[in-house]
Amino acid sequence: MHYDQSWMGYGIVGGLQAGAISVLAGCLLFALIHWLGGRQRWSLGAQLGWSFLLATLLSAGGDLWDMFYLNYAQLQSLPLLQAKLAQMHDPDGLGTRVWCELSGVVLGIGAGWLLCQIDWRRVFRRRG
Repeated sequence: MHYDQSWMGYGIVGGLQAGAISVLAGCLLFALIHWLGGRQRWSLGAQLGWSFLLATLLSAGGDLWDMFYLNYAQLQSLPLLQAKLAQMHDPDGLGTRVWCELSGVVLGIGAGWLLCQIDWRRVFRRRG
């Protein structure tokens, strides 16, 4: 699913912006699934796996589909290729954007996992 990418930069700047969105999506989805999975007694592996799958589908799914389509679809005419490329934001930076999105999902889930491991009650407990 594509989100509105018209505001994003081109090349590595657009990749870093997409990666930042993926970090946020991965972190929030892991926190949500960790909360739900803790109630259902899911293992950490199941929580990480579902978080990665959902965050990847939400943040990188559209660009992954474009990359798959351009590699395997039979674009037999120049007008068809031009029409498909016109629908994409920055087709030259597609690979960079996908790499940054996937890396962002992994970093976001890792950050979410670290934040969920902290005993926040102990951190904010008043000493007196």
